[in-house]
Amino acid sequence: MKKVFDIVEKYEKLMLDAEKWIWENPEPGYKEFKTNKYIADVFENMGYKLTYAKDITGFYTVIDTGRPGPTVLVLAELDSLINFNHPDCDKQTGAIHNCGHHVQCAVMLGVAASLKHKEILDDLCGKIKLCLVPAEEGIEAGYRKELVKKGVIKFTSGKPEFISRRYFDDVDIAFMIHMSPKPQEEGKLLLTKGHNGVIRKHITIKGKAAHAGGHPEDGINALNAANLALLAVNSLRETFVEKDYVRFHSIITKGGDAVNAVPDNVQIEAYVRAANPASMKKANNEINRVISATVAAIGATAHIVDLPGSEPLIEDENLRKVALDVFENIVGKGNYKYLDDWLASSTDMGDVSTLFPSIHMYTTGAIGVSHGKDYFIENHYNACVNGAKAEVGLIYSLLSNNAKNATNVINNFTPIFKNVDEYLAHKKSLSMDKQTVVFNSDGTITIDYKN
Repeated sequence: MKKVFDIVEKYEKLMLDAEKWIWENPEPGYKEFKTNKYIADVFENMGYKLTYAKDITGFYTVIDTGRPGPTVLVLAELDSLINFNHPDCDKQTGAIHNCGHHVQCAVMLGVAASLKHKEILDDLCGKIKLCLVPAEEGIEAGYRKELVKKGVIKFTSGKPEFISRRYFDDVDIAFMIHMSPKPQEEGKLLLTKGHNGVIRKHITIKGKAAHAGGHPEDGINALNAANLALLAVNSLRETFVEKDYVRFHSIITKGGDAVNAVPDNVQIEAYVRAANPASMKKANNEINRVISATVAAIGATAHIVDLPGSEPLIEDENLRKVALDVFENIVGKGNYKYLDDWLASSTDMGDVSTLFPSIHMYTTGAIGVSHGKDYFIENHYNACVNGAKAEVGLIYSLLSNNAKNATNVINNFTPIFKNVDEYLAHKKSLSMDKQTVVFNSDGTITIDYKN
């Protein structure tokens, strides 16, 4: 393994230069045009042949060792967040990599450069697919919904989109590395149990406008209906099972047009998260029921759009064991950690994990709060070089020795979905776009909240 890490060390400057450039040129999801070109140019200059995603950002390349064996997928995310309060953000767009995706991209270049060495490839069998994906962060929902409406994409997140395009049909094992959200673990490499999945919601509540001072009795207050609906959802919380890690959080993005007019159109954005697909779907249906019934009680109507975001990420135990052994070879005993806890945040790496044995590794080197205005990479070596060592080392451990470790991982994996078609049918079952409260001409009310 030492020869592998020595080769990765040669590309420290390549990675740190890329990390700096991408940090200075952040772009949010499905808009990563400059970033995509920068990374693709470096890949092509190394001699890689790329397959580009049609009409969107992202690409992949396949390294064939020439010997039969499994295909290992390595992923990195192109997109930034948006935070106008961060001092280094793009002043026009607010884009900023304050979750560390720029490090993933830099690490991927180190991986690609290292895998050009015969000293590594000659020991391996099978294939390695290196893939840059767009749009992991769940932001700019309106822009992405327009892309869906135009038929450019089917999914608002990049990895589900790539799965639906059958870019991963040949994959047997998948992994990636992310910056850790735990700066106190500096110097370590980390793994966790997994992450929640998420359904993204857009709710429109419509009432009836009237003069708020003179004739409020002539109106139907959509803001009151929205506030009561969110309060009613809070009353559900005690029914959520703790092991399911259900989360509901929301914001009102439009609360009315004028203070002296009864609000007749209120917009809510919300997420429903949970630790497994069944509990996520169940909680979402219950929340839709409560919102619809409460809004109806006030006399308003509700239109709910549910967009499937990420599936819960369930780390593969056998793949984790192989990775932890690689971690020990990189940072030494005691400087790597398996955090035996569940993260209630979400990542679309979860979608990948429903089909193939997968892990979502973490490297360290950041300071500040992840997604916050004080987030920076302080230890660039730990972030980039240790990250690349973890990925190249894991590839080597899986595909050397006639892929003994990879074969064990594959043979002991049970997917949540049998195939991509079953996965896509599940995603479709989470989608909804309809009016859930209808006032009928005979004075009755129809409430239809299920997708």
